[in-house]
Amino acid sequence: MNKINLNILIILVVTLPLHAQDATEIVRKADQLMRGESSYMEMKMTIIRPDWQREMTLKGWSKGRDRSLMVITAPARDKGTTFLMRDKEIWNWVPSIERTIKIPPSMMMQSWMGSDFTNDDLIKESSIVEDYHHTLLGTETIRGYDCYKIEMTPKPEAAVVWGKIRIWIAKETYFQVQVEYYDEDGYLVQTMNLSEFKKMDDRTIPTRLEMIPADPDKAGHKTVVEYLEADFNIDIDDTFFSQQNMKRVR
Repeated sequence: MNKINLNILIILVVTLPLHAQDATEIVRKADQLMRGESSYMEMKMTIIRPDWQREMTLKGWSKGRDRSLMVITAPARDKGTTFLMRDKEIWNWVPSIERTIKIPPSMMMQSWMGSDFTNDDLIKESSIVEDYHHTLLGTETIRGYDCYKIEMTPKPEAAVVWGKIRIWIAKETYFQVQVEYYDEDGYLVQTMNLSEFKKMDDRTIPTRLEMIPADPDKAGHKTVVEYLEADFNIDIDDTFFSQQNMKRVR
C-alpha cells in the first residue's frame, strides 16, 4: 500500500467513528436538557381537528430513562387516568372501571388518548439515546435556528416503533427544534415542531410541541402540548413509580 492510500485509510478509520460519536453526544445533550436526572411537569394538551377541538391537563413525573408516571387531571371524565412506565413495562390505570391494564409493545404505535401522539411518544418506552444509531447529516437552518441535522436508525436489538427519526437540534443551545418520524418503509408519518423557548426551573426549554400527521387524509389535524410548569432534578424515590401509587396520585 502506498503512502497516499495509507493516509486516506488512517483518515477514514479515525474520522468516521468520531462523527458517529459527535452525533450521539449531541442527541444525548438534547435529551438530557428535556428530562434531567428526574423531573416534574404540568402540561396542557389540545387535540385539534377541522371541526372540533378537545383539551386535557396532565401531570408527569420521571426518573432516569426507565421510570415515568403521568396522570390526567382534567376533564372530569378522564380525571385520574394514569400511565406508568417502569423498567420498560407499561400500565394504564382506568378509574372508571377500576382496572389496571398492562400495555403490550404492539400498542405503542397507537394513538394516545385520541391525540396525534403515540403511546411511545408520551410514555417514552424507547430512548432516542440508547435505542438508535446516530448519523450527523449536516447542518440546516430551521425557523431561524442553526441546527445539527441528525438521522437516527434503530439498533437491531431495540424494540422501537419507528423505522427512522430525523431530528434538528440547535447548535448553541441543544434545543430540539424539529423531529420527523418515519415508518419502516421510509415514509414520513408525522412531524413535531418545538417552539416558545422559555426558562423553566434551571434551564431554557421548548414549551410548545406541535405534532402534525403527514397523511393527506388528516389535513387540519394537530395536537399541541404546552408545558405550564417544570422542575428538574427533583428528589423522588423509586417507590413513587408503583402500581399502587397509580391509584393514589393526583
